Amino acid sequence: MAVVELVRFPEGFKLERLRRDHPRKSFHCGSDAVDDWLATKALQNQDKHLSVTKVLLDQAAAVAGYYTLATGQVDFSDLPPDFIKRLPRRTLPVAVLAWLGVSRTHQGQGLGRHLLAQALRDCAEASRTFAFIAVILDCINDAAKTFYRQWDFEELPGHPYRLFLSVKRLEAMLQGDGSN
Repeated sequence: MAVVELVRFPEGFKLERLRRDHPRKSFHCGSDAVDDWLATKALQNQDKHLSVTKVLLDQAAAVAGYYTLATGQVDFSDLPPDFIKRLPRRTLPVAVLAWLGVSRTHQGQGLGRHLLAQALRDCAEASRTFAFIAVILDCINDAAKTFYRQWDFEELPGHPYRLFLSVKRLEAMLQGDGSN
């Protein structure tokens, strides 16, 4: 299990909430869907209070990476049986890691791990105000699934590319112990 510690980005990099003046359209990570989200939809969704996007800027103020968080719901019946033992049988609140990408020019430098760690810290911070049972995400491919599985995300039954991380596991990651 990865332990989420205080996230320190490399020197010269800074994380900011997405603004109109960030160079969104010049971001290219190798996935058209991830690029298009940042270029054309992230700011509009943020302005409508549907999600929040944070961009990691490099020394030249180019977008080196980003992630988008939102809230959502998951149906009780979509969760694993061992996870739902003491939960009400209804639609349940979740945090959603909607998007995460690292620009091609910055891939292989560990920025994806840093961005995910910060996104999870943001979710944990939000959980102090808004309750949810898990962080969920949808993987765009097998490589993404492998990446998230390293952080103890698990498959939702019947949805091999939809993964979840329980709040209990997230809290344990933040505390640095291996318990559930």
